[in-house]
Amino acid sequence: MSESGVTVLTILVAGGCATFVWRALGVLYAGRLEIGSPVLDWVRAVATALIAALIVRMVIDPPGSLADTDMLSRVIAVSVGAAVFLTVRKSIALGVACSVAVFLFAEGVLGPYLS
Repeated sequence: MSESGVTVLTILVAGGCATFVWRALGVLYAGRLEIGSPVLDWVRAVATALIAALIVRMVIDPPGSLADTDMLSRVIAVSVGAAVFLTVRKSIALGVACSVAVFLFAEGVLGPYLS
């Protein structure tokens, strides 16, 4: 096996072991948690904060080709998606779909007028 093959195999094995250890510990510990426990409340809060931070980053300082789009269309799309999510049975799929549709409309149709 070549040196690059050994490197790739080492990375895969080390990464798999590191991931498997935490997943196994999660499976073992999850059976002992109560639904309303403070630990799960904390995990839920951290997960929500991470998702919110990623969304804000994508709107304010987007990576890649999204950076070439108008910020106003990104803000409007996220706002509409959040409003739809909150008003329509807290449906994530519908909120995301509406957000994407509004963004595409804003960039495709209104793009020249927003710049």
